Amino acid sequence: MNFPRASGILLHPTSLPGPFGIGDLGAEAYAFADFLEASGQSLWQVLPLGPTGYGDSPYACYSAFAGNTLLISPDQLVADGLLSNVDATPEFADDRVDFEAVHKYKDSILSQAFVAFKRESDSTLQLAFADFCRRYVSWLDDYALFRALKDAHGGVAWNEWEPALVRRDPAALETAKQNLSEQIEAQKFYQFLFYRQWFALKADCNQRGIKLVGDIPIFVAHDSADVWTNPDQFKLKADGSPIVVAGVPPDYFSATGQLWGNPLYNWDQMRADGFKWWIRRVHATLETFDIARIDHFRGFAACWEIPGGDKTAERGRWVEAPGRELFTAIRNELGELPIIAEDLGVITPDVEALRDDFDFPGMRILQFAFSSDTKNIDLPHNYHKNVVVYTGTHDNDTAVGWFSSVAGEGSTRDVDQVERERKFCLKYLNTNGEEIHWDFVRTVLASVAKTAVVPLQDVLGLGTEARMNLPNSTEGNWSWRVKPHALTDEVVARLRELTALYGRTDTQRTKVTNEADTKLN
Repeated sequence: MNFPRASGILLHPTSLPGPFGIGDLGAEAYAFADFLEASGQSLWQVLPLGPTGYGDSPYACYSAFAGNTLLISPDQLVADGLLSNVDATPEFADDRVDFEAVHKYKDSILSQAFVAFKRESDSTLQLAFADFCRRYVSWLDDYALFRALKDAHGGVAWNEWEPALVRRDPAALETAKQNLSEQIEAQKFYQFLFYRQWFALKADCNQRGIKLVGDIPIFVAHDSADVWTNPDQFKLKADGSPIVVAGVPPDYFSATGQLWGNPLYNWDQMRADGFKWWIRRVHATLETFDIARIDHFRGFAACWEIPGGDKTAERGRWVEAPGRELFTAIRNELGELPIIAEDLGVITPDVEALRDDFDFPGMRILQFAFSSDTKNIDLPHNYHKNVVVYTGTHDNDTAVGWFSSVAGEGSTRDVDQVERERKFCLKYLNTNGEEIHWDFVRTVLASVAKTAVVPLQDVLGLGTEARMNLPNSTEGNWSWRVKPHALTDEVVARLRELTALYGRTDTQRTKVTNEADTKLN
């Protein structure tokens, strides 16, 4: 990836502050861009932006192409004349997302906005919506029908619908389209609003010289428009349930492995049609973001296949995947790919060769460095330029939380290992640990790695209460929000000083050209 020495912040938009129960694409998103610019950052990394399903995980979305409508800004809808006001907003907590309450509120105001749009005489908005529907027809029609049918069936998974709809009988689909035409149009309109606001924010960031880094989960959710629409692309039984599911073997996070439950790809079928679905997916991602991080990159060399119905990941097996053929096909269609490979976990020579042959930078996690092995690749003296280094990721505890942790909390480490890592950390970083988060930030910014990314929690020195996700758990994840006014002038000045000191600011930064900024206006 041809990118100058730079740094940025990892913060999912749902974690932004604001009065509507969840971060959104309104004023606070632009204020965060102000913070990035003022502190010398040139990257804003987010998690997947898709519509979340059960568990509210951005890694289990109803679509690999659609956007999360919870991120639509009510204030922007008022500005567009689609809402009269937001005075009746419920009282929401400012430090956590209550997804159930937020869904109820956002669904209500989006419905009001759609009613207003149907009455709207503003031809500009009508034409922009029509253009959006034409431009994204390849996924939008199927997604809107999927969501309308899902609502009509009380939210149950698609493989529990009537058999004719499960197998996508043309007559049944046509009847559904006629019966649910209003709901289908509403779903399309909500996607229009999301992308209209997202591309406006992206254009603003790009004008400041800030690139957006998105996330492509290697797998998609079983209960998604992608699997329902393309069942031949996945390893499914005749009734639509998965034959095998994805996960990882026992590791640092869990003694029984991680059972993700996603259906696995039918690579033979994908190869036969030239990987068209994957090409469309990567193209859409690189239109939405400037850079893409591919989660669980090692799955393109081999996947951990777990029998469908198992309760843990322990009985899985490694099954080869055609990653080289896939990325060759994508590159031949789309050109050079600005992709970061999440190469964490069990990495074998074939994974390294796949990553390096396509010149994808891998990742290093400072929090993983302190095993007392001086050859540990996560130790800064073992970095090379073509890696992206993080203090931690959305799956880690915060730096302060990790440093203060005890055995058994969120990892498989025992008491001796925890103490050994803590002592080695203090010695390696030459610190007393009083500001361990700034020690971590300084270390990754000072490293030889061309790109350094820091979760906002580590800039702010927050503890375990600010952790975004605990792998292999199902409660309390994804809900953390930064409190209002947390991004003080002191934080800005300190981060900018370190960023400049280690050569990661560029006053002559080239503005990013963005073809999407005028698409939906």
